[in-house]
Amino acid sequence: QVQLVESGGGLVEPGGSLSLSCEMIGHIMTLYDMAWYRQAPGKERELVAQITDESITNYSDAVKGRFTISRDDSKETMYLQMTNLMPEDTAVYFCQGIWRGLITYWGQGTQVTVSS
Repeated sequence: QVQLVESGGGLVEPGGSLSLSCEMIGHIMTLYDMAWYRQAPGKERELVAQITDESITNYSDAVKGRFTISRDDSKETMYLQMTNLMPEDTAVYFCQGIWRGLITYWGQGTQVTVSS
């Protein structure tokens, strides 16, 4: 049973930084393309950033230049370093893993709130 467990969310002031982690339990993360999504209240879930099994990255225009996605396969963990956070970044952030393009797993999500 594959599990994705997010951590690191919280409350931060505008302009601040926060780092999220996503740990894969039950399988080998090197076999997966990974991504971060987010969902704000009343809005659809949207892609934030992706990182392939070869560490090729892609970012949404909304976060490009402010967020950095990375992975450490030796720790079965993916990260999202977020800087210069804005109120519009407030959302529940979800971790996604896709095995060989066939099976998708999701984490439970972690809340990020940007507010003064």
